[in-house]
Amino acid sequence: MSTSNRRQFIADLAMIGAASMLSQSLFAAKPSSIKIAYSAITWGGKDLNAMQDISSLGFKGIQLRANAYDNYKTKVQELKDLLSQHHLTLAMFSSGNVEIDPARVSSNVDYHVAHASFVKALGGDALQLTNSLRKNNQAPTKDELKALAKVMNQIGEQTADLGVQTTYHNHMHQWGETPEEVDILMQETNPKFVKMLLDVAHYHQGGGVPAKAVEQYKDRLFALHIKDVKSPLADKPNDPKAYKFVELGQGNVDLPAVFKALEKIKFNRWAVVELDGVPEPNRTPLESATISKTYLNDKLKQKI
Repeated sequence: MSTSNRRQFIADLAMIGAASMLSQSLFAAKPSSIKIAYSAITWGGKDLNAMQDISSLGFKGIQLRANAYDNYKTKVQELKDLLSQHHLTLAMFSSGNVEIDPARVSSNVDYHVAHASFVKALGGDALQLTNSLRKNNQAPTKDELKALAKVMNQIGEQTADLGVQTTYHNHMHQWGETPEEVDILMQETNPKFVKMLLDVAHYHQGGGVPAKAVEQYKDRLFALHIKDVKSPLADKPNDPKAYKFVELGQGNVDLPAVFKALEKIKFNRWAVVELDGVPEPNRTPLESATISKTYLNDKLKQKI
């Protein structure tokens, strides 16, 4: 090969290499901006164990429940130090139910605002609200949903003054079980003071399509519970309404569609993996969390 031909050959290789690198950079998947946390609920109030296990799996955020307030309200710095030692951010706080009984509204609002102060002291910025169980399994009227929305607005306005966002968590067997009920609550609450925490498993079991809800409420969506639910159940084949919450990828929720929708709307806040309790008696909360993490990493391509 002549010197000139050799030079041309080397130049051609360089151009091919550069083109290959450019192609890879153009078509490589962009890293997700979604932040993944894990809820302590699976540990049944053993928050120290929850923090240790959740941190050991590499999660950077945690959701705590109202029991943490009961245990640490007079020693906030101790809990804050524990979160820091485990490299965990308080991604969300479960504040509990909202009351609409006029005799109890004022004290209930104060209850949630106290939780908001606790959240703020821990470095968090959001809490979730749920509501009481359906009475006799009856759906709420529109007026009842409006009353619930009114109280949530009151709570949200006061927590906003503390720099804490109030969110509404849709839930089976409560007001807001069905997509229609959720929609009324979203219409009746103030978008500034009440955002949405979309629980994808509850929404699915309530008859909705979680991926569609992500897009429908993209302007209200503050956080999610990434959760899976199995129904029907093998031990209750004649009960079409029977269900249980399971590790990610073990149930019926179309989680790939949920994350595709989240990427579409460029969601960049916390998505909290939640499992109410270990579904199999021979597993530990850590083992269940490991199953869900593996599904997130391997199937959904979500980095923790």
